[in-house]
Amino acid sequence: MGETPNLVISIVLYIIGIMLVLTAVLILLKGLGVLTTLPNYAIWALVLLSIGMGILGGIRSSRGR
Repeated sequence: MGETPNLVISIVLYIIGIMLVLTAVLILLKGLGVLTTLPNYAIWALVLLSIGMGILGGIRSSRGR
C-alpha cells in the first residue's frame, strides 16, 4: 500500500486531468457565449500546455515522495 506510483502513470493522469479541466472551461465559455470561435492553433496550444504541465506535475509529485 505504501508503494509510490509509477512515474509514467502519474504523468499520464496529470495530463488527462488538466485536459479535462481545460475542456470543461472551454465548454463553459462557449455555453455562456463568451467564446464564439476558437482557432485551431489555440486548441493545439492548450493541448501542448496541458502535456507540459502534466509532465512537470508528475515529476514534481514523484520527487516529493
